[in-house]
Amino acid sequence: MAPLLKDELDIVIPTIRNLDFLEMWRPFFQPYHLIIVQDGDPAKKINVPEGFDYELYNRNDINRILGPRASCISFKDSACRCFGYMVSKKKYVFTIDDDCFVAKDPSGKDIDALAKHIQNLLCPSTPLFFNTLYDPYAEGADFVRGYPFSLREGLPTAVSHGLWLNIPDYDAPTQLVKPRERNGRYVDAVMTIPKGTLFPMCGMNLAFDRELIGPAMYFGLMGDGQPIGRYDDMWAGWCVKVICDHLGLGVKTGLPYIWHSKASNPFVNLKKEYKGIFWQEDIIPFFQAATLTKDCDTVQKCYIALSHQVREKLGKIDPYFAKLADAMVTWIEAWDTLNPKEGAEANGKPTKGK
Repeated sequence: MAPLLKDELDIVIPTIRNLDFLEMWRPFFQPYHLIIVQDGDPAKKINVPEGFDYELYNRNDINRILGPRASCISFKDSACRCFGYMVSKKKYVFTIDDDCFVAKDPSGKDIDALAKHIQNLLCPSTPLFFNTLYDPYAEGADFVRGYPFSLREGLPTAVSHGLWLNIPDYDAPTQLVKPRERNGRYVDAVMTIPKGTLFPMCGMNLAFDRELIGPAMYFGLMGDGQPIGRYDDMWAGWCVKVICDHLGLGVKTGLPYIWHSKASNPFVNLKKEYKGIFWQEDIIPFFQAATLTKDCDTVQKCYIALSHQVREKLGKIDPYFAKLADAMVTWIEAWDTLNPKEGAEANGKPTKGK
């Protein structure tokens, strides 16, 4: 049987190192096309195991393809992965970090994370009314008594947010006080995040429908030359959730699990996060209060409208947010240039491999 969505999905991987971890994923990833975004020194050669169909972009490629607009793509931070979302030509994207390995379910069987993400994306979401049996479309489940029949068709799913066994995705203060904590809890559940509820999105194990929500999947300005790091995926998640709520799209979280193998240094993380830890107390209320008007009927229009609100409201906290608002607009301009509506191909020939 042909792999699901073989010609409709790209796997995006940001990295600074050789991609030996792909050997473990070979049974699941080999049929698919990979987009590798190399961070850091473009002169460094990244080795990709034989037999994978991939294209690799480094900083020189990003600068060449985007020109002055390359300023919106972060450097020396995994936020650079969103360049891969922009150059993909597929309907779906799955992104994973290079320290994420194949996890096992409680029976000891290897988890095909990609197949589960695809299943999540192809099934509707239920953001308008919570089903206490979690995903009503899952085998052995259904809508519970009292669930309105008028809402049982659900809404299209834009995002599938997977979780992690072993090293949990904690912030630096939590890492420091719980250095040995490991996640061994496998919860066999997928749920739709309700409309009006924000969540901290993690980019380690994430899939989305690029046609439905792609232009909002901007991972912000992080890393080199920026006052903040490790908020890239969460920033994208907050923007995405506000826009999904407005456009009638769903976001799921839960299965699939991956095995997160490596804990990052909490002291390095604290340096990257410390401003964000203060700022998020204003950022979250900002997104909770953000509204979009009826004429915001595309992801791009919603995102530009959000960028204006970021400048006006968050810009008062720190000049960084005015810079970020500019970058959000630049990102949309770059996205639309590489993804013209008539489907013309963008220029730029990256390193390709088989």
